[in-house]
Amino acid sequence: MHPTTDRNRKWLPGFGAMLLVLLSRVTSALEVPLDLPQPPTITLQSPKDYIFDPRENIVIHCEAKGKPTPSFSWTRNGTHFDVEKDSKVLVKPGSGTLVIDISGEKAEAYEGTYQCTAHNEHGTAVSNNIVIRQSRSPLWSKERNEAITVQMGVSLVLQCRPPAGLPPPVIFWMDNNFQRLQLDKRVSQALNGDLYFSNVLQEDTRSDYICYARFPHTQTIQQKQPISVTVLNNSPEGERRPGFMMPLGPTSTKMVLRGETLELECIAEGLPTPEMSWQKDGGELPGSRTSFQNFKKTLKISDVNEADGGDYRCTAANNLATVYHIIKVTVKAAPFWVSAPRNLVLAPNETGILTCRVSGEPKPKISWFVNGVPIENAPEDHTRKVEDDTVILSNVQSGSSAVYQCNASNEFGYLMANAFVSVLAEAPRVLTPPNRVYQVITNNPALLHCSCFGSPIPTITWFKDSQTSIKNGDPYVIHENGTLEIHVAQPRDSGKYTCIATNNLGIKENHVFLEVKVSTRILKQPEYKVVQRGMSAVFECKVKHDPSLIPTMTWLKDNGELPDDERFEVDTDSLTVKHVTDEDEGTYTCIMNTTLDRDSASAMLTVVEATPTPAIVHEKPDAPTNLELTDQTDRSVQLSWIPGDDNNSPTQKFLIQYEDLLHQPGLWINLTEVAGTGTTAQLKLSPFVYYSFRVLAQNLVGYSGPSQPSRQYRTNPAAPDENPSDVRGVGTESDNLVISWTPLTGFQSNGPGLEYKVLWRQKDMDGDWSWKNVANISRFVVTGIPTFVPFEIKVQAMNDYGSGPEPEVLIGYSGEDLPLSAPESVQVMVHNSTLAEVHWEPVSFPSVRGKLRGYKVYYHRERGLHETEKMTDEEEQALTFSGNRSEGRLPGLQPYSLYILFIRVVNSKGEGPQSPSKTFETPEGVPDPPSFLRILNHSLDSLTLEWGPPMNNNGRLAGFTLKYQPVNTTNELGPVKIMTFLANETTITLSSLNSSMLYKFYLSAKTIKGSSHFITKEAFTVMDTAVPSRQVDIATQGWFIGLMCAIALLILVLLIVCFIKRNKGGKYPVKEKEDAHQDPEIQPMKEDDGTFGEYRSMESDTEDHKPLKGSRTPSNGTVRRDESDDSLVDYGEGGDGQFNEDGSFIGQYSGKKEKDTHEGNESSEAPSPVNAMNSFV
Repeated sequence: MHPTTDRNRKWLPGFGAMLLVLLSRVTSALEVPLDLPQPPTITLQSPKDYIFDPRENIVIHCEAKGKPTPSFSWTRNGTHFDVEKDSKVLVKPGSGTLVIDISGEKAEAYEGTYQCTAHNEHGTAVSNNIVIRQSRSPLWSKERNEAITVQMGVSLVLQCRPPAGLPPPVIFWMDNNFQRLQLDKRVSQALNGDLYFSNVLQEDTRSDYICYARFPHTQTIQQKQPISVTVLNNSPEGERRPGFMMPLGPTSTKMVLRGETLELECIAEGLPTPEMSWQKDGGELPGSRTSFQNFKKTLKISDVNEADGGDYRCTAANNLATVYHIIKVTVKAAPFWVSAPRNLVLAPNETGILTCRVSGEPKPKISWFVNGVPIENAPEDHTRKVEDDTVILSNVQSGSSAVYQCNASNEFGYLMANAFVSVLAEAPRVLTPPNRVYQVITNNPALLHCSCFGSPIPTITWFKDSQTSIKNGDPYVIHENGTLEIHVAQPRDSGKYTCIATNNLGIKENHVFLEVKVSTRILKQPEYKVVQRGMSAVFECKVKHDPSLIPTMTWLKDNGELPDDERFEVDTDSLTVKHVTDEDEGTYTCIMNTTLDRDSASAMLTVVEATPTPAIVHEKPDAPTNLELTDQTDRSVQLSWIPGDDNNSPTQKFLIQYEDLLHQPGLWINLTEVAGTGTTAQLKLSPFVYYSFRVLAQNLVGYSGPSQPSRQYRTNPAAPDENPSDVRGVGTESDNLVISWTPLTGFQSNGPGLEYKVLWRQKDMDGDWSWKNVANISRFVVTGIPTFVPFEIKVQAMNDYGSGPEPEVLIGYSGEDLPLSAPESVQVMVHNSTLAEVHWEPVSFPSVRGKLRGYKVYYHRERGLHETEKMTDEEEQALTFSGNRSEGRLPGLQPYSLYILFIRVVNSKGEGPQSPSKTFETPEGVPDPPSFLRILNHSLDSLTLEWGPPMNNNGRLAGFTLKYQPVNTTNELGPVKIMTFLANETTITLSSLNSSMLYKFYLSAKTIKGSSHFITKEAFTVMDTAVPSRQVDIATQGWFIGLMCAIALLILVLLIVCFIKRNKGGKYPVKEKEDAHQDPEIQPMKEDDGTFGEYRSMESDTEDHKPLKGSRTPSNGTVRRDESDDSLVDYGEGGDGQFNEDGSFIGQYSGKKEKDTHEGNESSEAPSPVNAMNSFV
């Protein structure tokens, strides 16, 4: 398991400290549920190179999962490391992580190469080789630096040569005053730490060039002896062409590993100072990965790949010449993954393949291991075949589970991976939680997950609304892991989706729901405002969003929070800035957020000069000054201050705020208010708070700015004064109880070390309290308890200084489970054709296994009793009755039908099993009205009627009843004629009718239970053309005109008499009828005695406000009442008009019932006396 050779390590400044906390997490593409047997999987291990600080413990991580739980062992330097015999080594419980206490010990004794092994009965997994080394910061070797004297203009190198540390130190140059030396293109520091001068100047003379080395792990800094440099000017060097100080010669080479950062360095001397540039021969520098440092003397290319190899040319140029140096870069590669081996779960007799594809330069060597043993030394297995980077497992059998290791190495490093092969036969199980609701915005992709496990691997199929099978293709994509993707979700895609996982051992389904929401849009954006100083600015922001999403409106100023100023008022859809000032200018943005999306819009505010103001200016008060704290105790202090100028508006009050510098620094919280005449306040304080106070003054204009903060005042810690609030106990699983609470804030903690004592015991058991101290969290889960049992619970706050008050005892319940039993003795009592009553025997309380929410009765119509086949479109109905009921009524049933019902018990978890189904029948009822009535074939003396059967017979149809009567031109009704027909008769031709006459028809259907409502129709017989001409001739005669005038005069006299009699309080018989029947609409038409309670259409309400076919339109253009409003009252005196034995109508027919004009019921026919009187009122 050891790599062939370890790679050369190259350290970056500060990288060593990062490695101490860097942990490599190992994940697998296949997750096997932990309740199933499986070999170990390493889940956490320390990095391959671990440099530790000798002042701290060594922590070597090794964690693994598996079933059974793995055991752990270690090797050090290739031999077994017995951790139990070393008292300084502790193994963390539940893992293989080692904690080595090196205090008082030689840390070097624990240096070495460690490897962790996790083992259970199904296999063995191993970690990487973890090289443990101590960080080192050796002292600088003692040396004496000779003073350096040079002529001005020459080049110079000051060498640093720091001691070799682990990790290497960070180098920098400073002077005796600890000021960094100024670097530029003339003076620069090389990557090795040396200081280079391209040419020296007189100003470079100094005696304190000091090289410092900082060692990252130990955070120590060491310095080299100062170097003295003297620059002479008696024989200065003249201008000269550039030359390279490093690297030397025309060419050099550089090797870099793939994935690392390539650093190329060229430092040139010359006078004037040369300018540096870089290029790659035969190619371009990779722009996004290239950077220049040290005044272009260093070229850096990050994340190097093979294409970065080649010749790099650095060029130095001044006004005398241009020179260059070529660096030949070779890219090598430590092994890297092309395809790492992945865990395999195989069913018996299946075949699987493990692949270990790696690359590197040079090509890595691949070695296979089984359970940590080289595969060539492992027990022979005829089902296994190894071909270089592939292991083929054929016809695997139960019990052959194992962990395979692939090790790939070359001279620059190694890779090692574990992959288990688990042989299981397991029916499918869906891991995605059931009934999960996915919400997306319209036109966005939707991903519906169906994570499942099974062996053999299950096949996934999807259905929408439990009916439509979903196939791969637009707009759906079913991914390999079972996830269903909808590229562009639309509202029509909302609904219930079912995924079904199937293999040869079983089938499992899971339901999820998709809700496609309307996107959030700003309908009215804020607009650009130009506002005078002192006035108000209003920005509107009206938004449309999905009504099911909760929106949150946020306003920003210049992309930051609004100023903490009362002048800024945020309303539902607007922002108002009152009394604007110049500081209010800027860009205001409204942002509407929902849980799924957001929209925003912005507008500018410009403030201009205000109009002249009065001489007296009312302004905010000045801030108070001179804050002083006196009378200090643990729980109180007195604060005093001096008020500022009120600026022509009396101070109304002072607001005192505090800042808690320990728990919430930077946040000022309102503490109390003091009247505007006061200058002191006694403040109540809490323990363990670092208080700082400030005061604001308020007048009618607004608040002043805050005063300067007071000096800090710290209160001593104490035990908590209160316990956490909102304590609840609710089970989320059938065997647990989740105790939750709202934690105390740091301010409420009263001291350090805040934790909670959680206590619980089963109610009415008189046992001892169980308890657990937990850190500062907000919930605790009790497991392994009975289903839906009451528990007494309480939570007490504690800190390092004591416990809080005795907590209140509350009652919580463990989790519920689905009911076990169904109601028994289900009986149905049918009351009438539309109502039934169901009775049942309540279930026992223990079988409910939760809070009884009620009994849910499911029922549906199977078919009509006159039908032989089951109805296919009948929707199942359900009614829920409270848990204290044992009976319930089922209204709205359809007569003459067969129904099926069953009952389920409902608790908070869901519904229990259904009771045995029960069938019952409803008796016959009154049928629906005939479906239509049409008048055909109009002639002088006959009409043909045609009608349709009822939509619902509600029984055995006995036949039809037809009633009809004539209506003359003065709205008087003639005698009623009644005809009956058999159920199979749907047409009749009526003869011997009067010509030019309006007839009104009433048609109903009947069963043995009675007749339906009537439907009505009006129709004319054909007009006799001879009559109108004779009428015209008579109307032109003088005697006829005189007769009409006499009749009109007589009618006028009668009207006056009627008017006088009514004013005296007299009543017509018809008036008495109306008083006796205030609502003639509800008087039914009686068939048995020929009485009509109302001349009204018996058709369904859907035909309301449709004019009757054949109805007349008066000459003045008014329209008669709609058919559904027509009634006998329109023609006679109310709903009590009766017919004599011979069919003649009793009572004054020409009188018309009073109606409101807005109903449109006025008639243009000759007015009756009552109508005439109404026109005068």
